[in-house]
Amino acid sequence: MDATIVAIAGDGDDSARRPLVDRTEEIHPYAEPPSPQHPTLDAAAAQPEQQRVASLDVFRGFTVAMMILVDDAGGAWPGINHSPWFGVTVADFVMPAFLFIIGVSAALVFKKIPNKTAATKKAAVRAIKLFILGVILQGGYIHGRHKLTYGVDLDQIRWLGVLQRIAIGYFLAAISEIWLINNNLVESHVSFVKKYFMEWIMAMMITVLYVALVFGLYVSNWEFKVKVNNSTLSSPSDSVEMKTIHCGVRGSLGPPCNAVGLVDRVLLGANHLYKNPVYKRTKECSINSPDYGPLPPNAPDWCLAPFDPEGLLSSLMAAVTCFVGLHFGHVLIHCKNHSQRMLFWLLASTALTISAFLLQLLGMPFSKPLYTVSYMLLTAGVSGFLLLLLYYIVDVIHIKKPFILFQWMGMNALIVYILAACELFPTLIQGFYWRSPENNPVDITESLLQAIFRSKRWGTLAFVLLQIIFWCLAAGFLHIKGVYLKL
Repeated sequence: MDATIVAIAGDGDDSARRPLVDRTEEIHPYAEPPSPQHPTLDAAAAQPEQQRVASLDVFRGFTVAMMILVDDAGGAWPGINHSPWFGVTVADFVMPAFLFIIGVSAALVFKKIPNKTAATKKAAVRAIKLFILGVILQGGYIHGRHKLTYGVDLDQIRWLGVLQRIAIGYFLAAISEIWLINNNLVESHVSFVKKYFMEWIMAMMITVLYVALVFGLYVSNWEFKVKVNNSTLSSPSDSVEMKTIHCGVRGSLGPPCNAVGLVDRVLLGANHLYKNPVYKRTKECSINSPDYGPLPPNAPDWCLAPFDPEGLLSSLMAAVTCFVGLHFGHVLIHCKNHSQRMLFWLLASTALTISAFLLQLLGMPFSKPLYTVSYMLLTAGVSGFLLLLLYYIVDVIHIKKPFILFQWMGMNALIVYILAACELFPTLIQGFYWRSPENNPVDITESLLQAIFRSKRWGTLAFVLLQIIFWCLAAGFLHIKGVYLKL
């Protein structure tokens, strides 16, 4: 079978057949053992044949499907939407899963590097392309559903977002894979550790830097601008009012006075941060909490303040999830059989998850907006368990047909993310309407399903599931035609 690993970030394979995929010589699960004269754990040395690790595609496709589900149905079902600040929900596992599988893919892509300088250039160019694409899609230029307009004030453009975070994590993982590992043959567990020791040191250094800044930076009082509507029937007008947030603390993990927001305000500017942060769904900021809603009486001023959930400091910590994925990819490369791979993945996932809960008990709560260390460990551990489960079902006992839709979607994850999760395709379809913008195919279909189910919530859920099936089939059609999006 074809040994190709697809990454949402693209790859270095320039073949016309698979523009988005990376080729790697993956061990055959039932390969002949290496010669006794040359004992080794190296998969590539054991078997030159190529095969496709289908569970990676399924994992990626499932993650994209979950992103569409939580983004489009989260408003109707707040329970699956992102946690307002502390804690985790289903939605909070999606972004780390992306980063995790990118790390796994990077380990396979950069397994053999004939030219480190050329590989570095390719990784940098790919990361820059992802970052620029993210700014275009999430910076405010494309307004999304229900707003048939486009364009953004450059003074207000948002510089960070999901693809930008992926670009940062991918680049750091790729550079580490290119420059921080040696070419020693892996002949034992000790040699395995020696080969990748510097990457683990790099991940720990990033973690230490994050913790030092989050708990060491002094957050002083800060101000931000908010538009106040003073409209009347005779003289409608908008004015700008300055709000002051009183902090003067170190080590706060709450919404108004944390170091993650401080770094973004200083380096990026408050105007370039996300204007509708998730903490607007907290009890302090919404009478409909955990959903968005009007401000409660005497709501604090910080409820109106901007905050970027994909900020610089939190994205630095998020990159460590890619390093965890690298480790899982190295196990996939060097272990000789299914049992070894699954055992090491099980041990790693268990250690990560237990460490996460221990850190929470020690006072570091789970928080996606801050991307706390405990949150990173928990979500990476769960991602490891999910990969282990899918690998066993799809690649070990070969139950593939029930997962074929996710596999198709995973093979064209980037194009589905752009068109579906970033709402590019629904926005385009909404541009065709009859007499009134509300009479468009997208809204009419959703309203029809809500009427059929006699429920706005269940109708919206059915509409989103229909979307997911549509994109799975669309990805399958592209796969049959050999069409893959490349960055």
